[in-house]
Amino acid sequence: MIKIIAKNFVKQGKVEQVLVLAKELVQETLKENGCISYGMYQSESDENVLTMIEQWENKDVLKAHMASEHFKRIVPLMNEFMDKKAEMDIYKKVI
Repeated sequence: MIKIIAKNFVKQGKVEQVLVLAKELVQETLKENGCISYGMYQSESDENVLTMIEQWENKDVLKAHMASEHFKRIVPLMNEFMDKKAEMDIYKKVI
């Protein structure tokens, strides 16, 4: 099992636009084979920081997700509203 934590830095005043796009991305992704959990969380200290926290069965299903139609369509649209590149880390469960 692997977990992805992707911290996104949204341009001032663009959070609502990102959330509209993220809602569709989350809804479609949760239907995917191998997706255990997938959600977007907003920082309590900075409303412009939105973090996607994902859990996948393995890297193969994650690769399939990143090749999906909805991912390839929605993520570039979301990136237009970002202040800078996301900080993304991949974790594997060890205990």
